[in-house]
Amino acid sequence: MGEIKYTAPDHYQVDDLFSEEHKIIRAAIREWVDRAVKPVIEDYANRSEFPLHLVKELGAIGAFGPYIPAEYGGAGLDHTAYGLIMQELERGDSGIRSMASVQSSLVMYPIYTFGSEEQRKKYLPLLATGDMIGCFGLTEPNHGSDPGGMETHVKDIGDHYLLNGAKLWITNASIADIAVVWAKDEQGIIRGLIVEKGWKGFTAPETHGKWSLRASVTGELVFDDVIVPKENVLPNIKGLKGPMMCLNSARYGIAWGAIGAAMDCYDAALRYSLERQQFGKPIASFQLQQKKLAEALTEITKAQLLAWRLGTLRDAGKATAAQISMAKRNNVFMAITVARETRQMLGAMGITGDFPMMRHMMNLESVITYEGTHDVHLLITGNEITGIQAFK
Repeated sequence: MGEIKYTAPDHYQVDDLFSEEHKIIRAAIREWVDRAVKPVIEDYANRSEFPLHLVKELGAIGAFGPYIPAEYGGAGLDHTAYGLIMQELERGDSGIRSMASVQSSLVMYPIYTFGSEEQRKKYLPLLATGDMIGCFGLTEPNHGSDPGGMETHVKDIGDHYLLNGAKLWITNASIADIAVVWAKDEQGIIRGLIVEKGWKGFTAPETHGKWSLRASVTGELVFDDVIVPKENVLPNIKGLKGPMMCLNSARYGIAWGAIGAAMDCYDAALRYSLERQQFGKPIASFQLQQKKLAEALTEITKAQLLAWRLGTLRDAGKATAAQISMAKRNNVFMAITVARETRQMLGAMGITGDFPMMRHMMNLESVITYEGTHDVHLLITGNEITGIQAFK
């Protein structure tokens, strides 16, 4: 039947809502993903390795901190552009998007937003190019959905702080040059600190045996009497509000990124259904296959509109944490459902690395949990509706 050219699903002409700059940025990231990520990602996922050689390339294409001002190494783009970048990266793999999301929203964002001018100038340009890799230390072995109960703590020793504790499920942990770590001070107030690799007492063992996000580095951060200079404390934030604002930025990017994973699954299933013959005709001619394709397209379209509107709100400074939660929850659930349904369209072929569905499906099992679980995001919306917090 001949090769079918990839066309991103756009059933409601959402493209008309984006500027020409947005479309150029998206096209550039899409081209890079097709050229640099797709040919190698299955192999790296099979070997449970992160393609480290792509970090500098991610910096070169502007995927790190694109909304950070140019004077600090960013591109000064709006949040809609950031969303489109995350969408295209996750069309390649959730692990690639996670790398860029952590670097941007959980490392560069807090340094820019809460850091001193000296911290901004020291770290942000290197993070923007990928010459420095960062990670974000919030989740702990005993505290996931309840970050306010963290046990990691700092003690004021006069000219420095002494940091003790541990963080778990940290993307980029073992390859990071710096970690933005959240810990309680002696008054029980949460503070943000920039901890550098190589400091005595700071180790970052890698987590192995994952069935999900296999092409991503996950590990622990362990602090044993780590001396942290006071100039490495983020001066412009105190309390849980700091890490929550970071998570809002990351969740926003995930709401867009998940659409990319769904797009990739939909595209592969559509191609396959038009080429695969059964009973003397393409399986695309059968009602149940068309049902799966039509439902996938419908859900992707709804998610696109949700993300676009959220982008306009965030660009206007009006997006709330609850609105971001709704989009993250909806769009990730949409993507994992599309991955599962389109996998079935391919039968046994769907479980192989020749097609992306199984890899996306396994990745999305992590995405539906991290940066706030599926159920907790539901209760955030419930809190908005009723005014009652059901998770406390």
